[in-house]
Amino acid sequence: MTIAGSDSSGGAGIQADIKTITCNKVYAMSAVTALTAQNTLGVTGIMEVTPQFLQKQIDAVVTDIFPDAVKIGMVSSAELIRVIASSIRQYSLKNIVIDPVMVATSGARLISDEAVEVLKSELLGLATVITPNIPEAEVLAQMSVSSEEDMETAARKISKKFGCSVLLKGGHSINDANDFLFLGSDSVPAESDFAHEKGEWFYGKRIDNPNTHGTGCTLSSAIAANLAKGLSLCAAVKNAKAYLSGALSAMLDLGKGSGPMEHNWNIGQIQA
Repeated sequence: MTIAGSDSSGGAGIQADIKTITCNKVYAMSAVTALTAQNTLGVTGIMEVTPQFLQKQIDAVVTDIFPDAVKIGMVSSAELIRVIASSIRQYSLKNIVIDPVMVATSGARLISDEAVEVLKSELLGLATVITPNIPEAEVLAQMSVSSEEDMETAARKISKKFGCSVLLKGGHSINDANDFLFLGSDSVPAESDFAHEKGEWFYGKRIDNPNTHGTGCTLSSAIAANLAKGLSLCAAVKNAKAYLSGALSAMLDLGKGSGPMEHNWNIGQIQA
């Protein structure tokens, strides 16, 4: 199940999540937090659902088809965050992947300070893994991140603070799509050879494609889909990064701005 906002142009949000989950051979369900009017050039309108209606959506899904994993995307208000946190506890939901959308790549804040505080105090501690980008990691770790060494330090600090695993996304501001995973203690399997205190780097190839709308949504949804299959977090991240690289490498070119990726690039490769 994905809990996130809708993107009317289909490149990010709920639409990207459903495409990604489906193309990773998992059944997709959703609870919509907001409707947006947007395209590749930007967002022109947002209509948030009420906390009561978000609760009804979650209840309807969970009481009928219990999800094997939950991806949580942008949630802009404290009230909606509290509904999600309460539902995770009430239903003992598992494999929680949170994309803590707080800060745009430009540095602009996307949700209120109150919502950020509730996100930190009530929701992040329930996550299996969170997937912040550099600006978001700086907010969560309360430090500047300008190198791969900083990424490792920030991921450890965030993991210790919230008690969850952290996949810190590098991006082109620091490296060529290399991400650092630090496992929380609950995610380290018995007799694992994972270097827990050192973490693990996942190296990606640089893909010269300006159309990157929805990459964060896509990566987090792919991780959730792979966790739903029963894979370890390390394996889920590896598969998710491979899927994202394929979607970018397909070089879909739509719209007048930063366009969407080709989520169904692998559809001919999906085997029963």
